[in-house]
Amino acid sequence: MKRLILNFFSFAIVITALLSPHAAVSQRRGVVVRRPVAARRAVVHTRLVVRAGHPISRALPATVVVRPAHRLVTVRAPLVYLPALAWRSMVVAMPASDRLVWQDSETIARDEDWVDTNFGVDSSGNALFLNIDGKTKLNFAEVTFANGNVQVVDFNEQTHGSGIYKLLDFADGRHVSTVRILAKSESPDTTLAVYLSK
Repeated sequence: MKRLILNFFSFAIVITALLSPHAAVSQRRGVVVRRPVAARRAVVHTRLVVRAGHPISRALPATVVVRPAHRLVTVRAPLVYLPALAWRSMVVAMPASDRLVWQDSETIARDEDWVDTNFGVDSSGNALFLNIDGKTKLNFAEVTFANGNVQVVDFNEQTHGSGIYKLLDFADGRHVSTVRILAKSESPDTTLAVYLSK
């Protein structure tokens, strides 16, 4: 009986010794993971710049927050403004992904007031689409083509909700250099995504 008890205790000590390091290794330390806080851009207003010949004659915002294009595109031809087009807002379906040749987006915040967003496109296609995620007031868009022609689309400061809209159609196919949109978010944040399709 003593031998049985002694064997039992010896076995228990051996098992404890073998399992202790494994138990210590397998214990997980509690780690607190915090999401990084996105740095807010400083809101700096500057004077709105429109070139001579801009076809919109109503009073435009005096100051805006300027967002430079993510991709810089140089237009070498002299700029010529075409007569402004009045925009008819109509929600449409996004073209199939194999027809999209370019896209970019910008998020604007309500506390920025009017934001002058710029997109460097430098691609050829036949239509531009605007995807709004949020609620925004739109003033105008300028589509600059490689030949220097600038087509202004007048949104007439109307407010629009989330959806995909056709921004401009040019069925003959054109090389778009840049797109500029003047907008003001009316929700905490609004994302404006511009697409060029072929």
